[in-house]
Amino acid sequence: MLKHAVALTVAGSDSGGGAGIQADLKAFSACGVYGASVITAVTAQNLDGVRAIQAVRPPVVEAQLRAVLEGYPVRAVKTGMLFSRAIIAAVAAVLREHPRVPLVVDPVFAATSGGRLIRPGAIAALVEDLFPLAALVTPNVPEAEFLCSGAIRSLEDLREAGELLRRYYDVPFLMKGGHLPGGTGGAVDLLVLEKGGDVFEAGRVRGVNSHGSGCTFSAAIAAHLARGRDLRSAVAAAKAYIHGSLAHAHALKPGTRVIDHFFVAE
Repeated sequence: MLKHAVALTVAGSDSGGGAGIQADLKAFSACGVYGASVITAVTAQNLDGVRAIQAVRPPVVEAQLRAVLEGYPVRAVKTGMLFSRAIIAAVAAVLREHPRVPLVVDPVFAATSGGRLIRPGAIAALVEDLFPLAALVTPNVPEAEFLCSGAIRSLEDLREAGELLRRYYDVPFLMKGGHLPGGTGGAVDLLVLEKGGDVFEAGRVRGVNSHGSGCTFSAAIAAHLARGRDLRSAVAAAKAYIHGSLAHAHALKPGTRVIDHFFVAE
């Protein structure tokens, strides 16, 4: 298995360092790969919310993407915050030229604090242009509810939604169940494939600000794909990593514990 492979993140910058490009690069390092990045937007945010967003011009996003893909042996790509229809079109156009590089699409609609991170009209472009290119799409419960136009309140709802989405878009889906009610027991994620799937469960970690956990999880999956794992084992390794990052949260400031991106799973 490759250790120092190259993984690429295409996402927004989080000035607070807990999500987006910054979280992805930390996760890449923790998971043993060289991280490259394409910045789609600059955000002013902290743990309390998003204060401002400045999108990068699509030709500059495209230029970054081409520079990395032409200059480095990229073995996996993940996308996060893409923000606009024009940025999504630019990213999709370039990635279509690299069909052998596995793509993890994290359909980032909003920050954990609630700030919207994609223009309403851009969601259609995301699902039409980028989902068909993906090796895996990783929606959380609110994102899955939007994509399915229905409420998800139980593990069975999550499973049905995942099967619906997989059939409709014809790509694997990892349905992240962290937003399900705590009564489900642990934190459960469902990998839905054409034939069967897998359940990944870990103990639910409480008392931690989970800002950036979705970005970090999808980045870890991309990292392990870059290292040569198959999809199932990449998700399993990433699940162990994100659970450990939450379980070993550190006190960033009094009263606030955040995930430890540099946790190394055994």
